Amino acid sequence: AARWFRLGAEQGHAHAQLCLARCHASGTGVTRDDSEAARWWRLAAEQGVAEAQMLLGQLLLVGEPVMGRELPAAPGAAAQFLAQTAQQTEDEESRLMALALLNAHAHEPDVVTACCIGCG
Repeated sequence: AARWFRLGAEQGHAHAQLCLARCHASGTGVTRDDSEAARWWRLAAEQGVAEAQMLLGQLLLVGEPVMGRELPAAPGAAAQFLAQTAQQTEDEESRLMALALLNAHAHEPDVVTACCIGCG
């Protein structure tokens, strides 16, 4: 399945990108590679896929060791993806999770700035 997801993902299909990211995150059909998972989640998230926005937002919020390297936390970017999730998803559980993560990090200036973009 990962092979087919890759074909679609490389052609820009957002849901194929999400599925390929899941494959890389779990090592299903490919070598486990969190860096590749993050890359595909970002591409899907930028196309508005709420699940990808949530997963990438969580990853960027706290920073994660990725394949032996540190992935630096990027709270501003994380907040943008999580705010998009909260606004766009029809899944109430995902919306509440995104809001809870944003609330837990509301004291961080980058999170406040990212969440207030566009506020009147």
